[in-house]
Amino acid sequence: MKYVTRVNDQEYEIEIDRENEIIVNGARYQIDFSNRSPNEPASLLINNRSISALVDEQNGLWNVLMLGELYTVQVQDERAYRLAQARATLGGEDDMAVVSPMPGLILNVLVTEGQTVQKGDKVIILESMKMENELRSSRDGVVLRVHVANGDSVDKNQPLVTIGDPDEA
Repeated sequence: MKYVTRVNDQEYEIEIDRENEIIVNGARYQIDFSNRSPNEPASLLINNRSISALVDEQNGLWNVLMLGELYTVQVQDERAYRLAQARATLGGEDDMAVVSPMPGLILNVLVTEGQTVQKGDKVIILESMKMENELRSSRDGVVLRVHVANGDSVDKNQPLVTIGDPDEA
């Protein structure tokens, strides 16, 4: 089965045709994946290289925290992707909240309300599991609301910053 996957700004075509093997943009990878529970890191073995990641699904998007970086991932099967392209709805421009991918402590709020941000800009530094995690904007826009302050404790899925269109500010 083929899937079109968008990771931040990049699109990848992924084909799964055999167990323990995937094809990403034409390149074959041997994989083994284990995810015991939603609150524990997932274990991924790619071509004998071990990677650990926290994976969480929200509203059809997957948040993947790996090696201190947060990736926003959208996965669609080939048919759904083609339909979305035809409707021009993939990656809509509605208001977007940057949410906490896990419980933690806000170390640094890097933006203020009314500030213009670009897709990929750092907006929050979150400490969780003794690691500093840089949370980034997944769209261009204006910071409409900052929901937290430095030193706040946050829960998983808690909104931290809302980003919208400049005319809404």
